[in-house]
Amino acid sequence: MTEQQTDVALPEDVTLPEQDQPEQPKQQEQEQEQTGQQDESEPSDQSEQLDQPAPAVPPLPAEAPAPKPSRKPFLWALARWTAAVLVCGGVGAGTALGITSMERTDVPGLETENDGRWEYPKLSLPALPADAPRPFSEGNDGEVHHADLRKYLLPAPAGATPDPKLNGGWVTVEQFLSQYRKDDRAELSEALKESALRHVAARGWTTPDGTTTRIHLLRFNSVAFAEAFKDDAVQAGSVDGPLLDGVEGVQSDSDVTIDIRVPYTALYSFVELPQNADQTRWAYIQAGDTLALITQSREGEAVPVPFQQTVALQNQLLG
Repeated sequence: MTEQQTDVALPEDVTLPEQDQPEQPKQQEQEQEQTGQQDESEPSDQSEQLDQPAPAVPPLPAEAPAPKPSRKPFLWALARWTAAVLVCGGVGAGTALGITSMERTDVPGLETENDGRWEYPKLSLPALPADAPRPFSEGNDGEVHHADLRKYLLPAPAGATPDPKLNGGWVTVEQFLSQYRKDDRAELSEALKESALRHVAARGWTTPDGTTTRIHLLRFNSVAFAEAFKDDAVQAGSVDGPLLDGVEGVQSDSDVTIDIRVPYTALYSFVELPQNADQTRWAYIQAGDTLALITQSREGEAVPVPFQQTVALQNQLLG
């Protein structure tokens, strides 16, 4: 995925004040009168230079061009967890992101041997049907993900054990609803029926430290349906929405939403507090016609670093 350059906006018109011309010291004039002459081979032009006006300073432009949308804020956050190398291919062949782990000593504050990040395989944007534009690109006003939804799922990191029931394929609405408490499932099911849901794809895995990750992608018929389900059904913008199964208390996780920013997508992150014997973190990502639910649970504390890394990479794939 290519980055767009950001034009730096210049300040408003700046006019530099004219400098007062320095006067020749009287003592120097007296000394020149006393000597009565100067070296003929090197005539003095100091007084002539002082009499000349200061060179005109060209005015700065009154208005700079409006900056283009930039992915730099996100790339700054993404660099904390990964290094991205972009390899461009044809529209039909997709675009390889080449995201791999970078040396910890290259990242300020991450010099330790084990900072909790996972090693993900090289990622690629899925291939598109012929002449189909990518979401948020010119000619795709509907912000539609035309590629196979399953191909947008983040793959499992190295050393993880795949969940055989969430193997990166299609899943039922009932399987998605099982992520929530039983008391909320009926209402959510009704909302999905009214939201023109098209597909649900999911992938899950468990890492050696006991962290269980599940990613569900829901594609709707339009951006409007995706936004309606996000805002009205799961209430992603507040802590009053339906809770996940086994979760009793919730708090907004602002660290994730501040550090991870991808243009044209919306991110909402939560953490279970107070935590029980285990803890759950989850996030919603809306990218055009698609809504993602990412959850991570672990006995004791659900570690923030791999959660932020996973959310950042899934967000990048959708955006």
